Amino acid sequence: MLKPAFSPSGLSTEKASELIEKLQERLVGLVDLALVLKHVHWNVVGPGFMAVHEMLDDHVVGVRAMADEVAERIATLGGVPNGLAGHMTKTRDWDDYSIGRAVVPAHLAALDKVYDGVVGDHRDAIEFASDRDPVTEDMLVGQTGKLELYQWFVRGHIQNTSGELMHDGAETELEAAATAATASALD
Repeated sequence: MLKPAFSPSGLSTEKASELIEKLQERLVGLVDLALVLKHVHWNVVGPGFMAVHEMLDDHVVGVRAMADEVAERIATLGGVPNGLAGHMTKTRDWDDYSIGRAVVPAHLAALDKVYDGVVGDHRDAIEFASDRDPVTEDMLVGQTGKLELYQWFVRGHIQNTSGELMHDGAETELEAAATAATASALD
């Protein structure tokens, strides 16, 4: 990554460069999440369809706003944000979302695993930014709170009255989807 020609007052270009690299990772994660959310929105079926379909539209709007905020922070730090598909597929370290058309519990259990990854990566970025730039750290903290709220909304559809998730113990999105689909069929 190129060292930025400028950075905000009081922030060295070295720290700005480090932050730009970390924020670019978060930009890729957020753009990918927005695409996954629209995919689920289009491919979820079964009881509860409309509630989930509409809920996910709200998530998409919020996540796209987060991506825009991250991209603008990259530019403010002197970097060049890259949200192009080719860059994203070259730089990300996860596979495409793999669930096609599926019932509500299957998609939401898989989506819960996606949120686990995005929230975890955002928390790592908060820690990274904490000793470099309080403005970037604050932005990431606010976004993480919203992402956790969105995940809670998802989990509200796939838990029992004891608070256990239908896909408890599943390691991957595919396992989560299969476990939740089976559990919902037994109800």
